[in-house]
Amino acid sequence: MKQLILLSGKGGTGKTSLTAAFAHLAAESQLAGQVILADADVDAANLELVLQPKLIESQDFKGGKVAVIDQNSCASCGDCQAICRFDAINFTEGLYVVDPIACDGCAACVYHCPTESIAMHEQVAGKFYFSESRYGPLYHANLFPGQENSGKLVTLVKQRARLQALDENRELVIVDGPPGIGCPVISAVSGADLALVVAEPTVSGVHDMHRALDTLKHFGVRALVCINKADIFPAGADEIEAFCRQQGIETVGRIPFDLTVASAMVAGEAVTAFQPESAASLAIRQIWKRVAETTGV
Repeated sequence: MKQLILLSGKGGTGKTSLTAAFAHLAAESQLAGQVILADADVDAANLELVLQPKLIESQDFKGGKVAVIDQNSCASCGDCQAICRFDAINFTEGLYVVDPIACDGCAACVYHCPTESIAMHEQVAGKFYFSESRYGPLYHANLFPGQENSGKLVTLVKQRARLQALDENRELVIVDGPPGIGCPVISAVSGADLALVVAEPTVSGVHDMHRALDTLKHFGVRALVCINKADIFPAGADEIEAFCRQQGIETVGRIPFDLTVASAMVAGEAVTAFQPESAASLAIRQIWKRVAETTGV
């Protein structure tokens, strides 16, 4: 079983659109029935918008604890508010109450409460989902606004996808990774056999591609690069290819700017299924062929 992850140093490069296209192309190849899909971008998961899966299972994700004050035993002394470094405890209408969004879960107030009126309670920080899409099983999740521990939720998504792939002897897990280089990316990269970095030929796109490649190098994950909307700034695309050659990184293709991609997203389809002969679809097919060969599936 192999793990392929698609990454981008920044959001909006077309990573999810490419993941959906890969899922479609895998489903119509010798990998049909052999692929598990995972959306590891739990802060803004949207792969399901394209794949339109049928929800099979959902469960709460508990991502930490929050302080709760028992008003029946609270002496209203204010010690908790004085000790809180995060300004999470407010005095409202004669009562001390905890703002669950501001609470960091440090429990300092618990230890300083003279009447032992404060306790740490688990809080639901998000939702985990298992669905069945037209191109295979999909694991995805949604972290609630303002919540932390997205790395743990990413790990849960990937673990469940990996376990099903192992249990059913499936050949490939395709992971739509989060943007950036933070904790969610580190969790998503863990265990990957190959990463495809989707770059765009802009100043910020090139800069953030460098950061993504540095992260993959640090964790010893082999990287490939493809350039999306490459024809909007050919000099920038040339710069990306030149940099990759210097670093010994293969550039597996250029995808042209194509309004068909936007139309496919509106229709809730992978672009390669929506219009197979479009310029973007033809380029993506060649990229998928090279990526599949490199992954060894």
